[in-house]
Amino acid sequence: MELTRLTKVTTALKANALELAILTGHLLLYPSGIVSERPAAAPAPGSGPGRPVVLLHGFVDNRSVFVLLRRSLARHGRHHIGSFNYSPLTCDLRAAAALLGRHVEELCTRTGQREVDIVGHSLGGLIARYYVQRQGGDARVRTLVMLGTPHAGTTAIPWAGAHPLVRQMRPGSEVLRELAEPAPGCRTRCVSFWSDLDQVMVPVETARLDHPDLLVHNVRVSGIGHLALPVHPTVAAGIRQALDHEEPGVVAPDADPGAASVA
Repeated sequence: MELTRLTKVTTALKANALELAILTGHLLLYPSGIVSERPAAAPAPGSGPGRPVVLLHGFVDNRSVFVLLRRSLARHGRHHIGSFNYSPLTCDLRAAAALLGRHVEELCTRTGQREVDIVGHSLGGLIARYYVQRQGGDARVRTLVMLGTPHAGTTAIPWAGAHPLVRQMRPGSEVLRELAEPAPGCRTRCVSFWSDLDQVMVPVETARLDHPDLLVHNVRVSGIGHLALPVHPTVAAGIRQALDHEEPGVVAPDADPGAASVA
């Protein structure tokens, strides 16, 4: 029992140290992501998988959080990767989801593609889920990957509750009640990564997505915190696998808890 406790403490200390290192690096990169990126040209025929990937950041963040993930996706054949920055002044998740929808429509028109994939971190995953589930986005989104997203609401950071977006991420909020409603026929494949050491998701299981009408694959990650989810190479490999999955309508069972361990 003592050995088990020591192992847990050591793992938590390593995760906290990694979170601090990632936070430090991200603060340095943050200014580079404030301005929205310019639309990229459509990929050349035969240059790889045609579906564009849209990266969607979390609360008070920007596209700079995806620097490493973007490189990983590009190295493995994804040649059209874009980020969507929603304003830090946004006060309603639904409005952000509608803006995302317009961005996706423009992207499909520009690239000639019928569908896109989306990767959302934290609040970004919830915004993308609202677009898919409540605003008809399932017609455009083939696969939605969510990283540390508060599907059932989080009670972390109580001092930030004055912000409308934070209130919408609280358990029992009107937005979360809407997302809990039936969603028959939703076509998007949902993959939700959740970590057992995510201190922003309270409780950590809130980042699991459980909805009877959605095609869901939950992936438990061990040994890393909230900020590491869009950065860690093990998670990046899982994201690539999820995006490359080409069997619509097939729902894989929950991953073995040890399979995604990065401790």
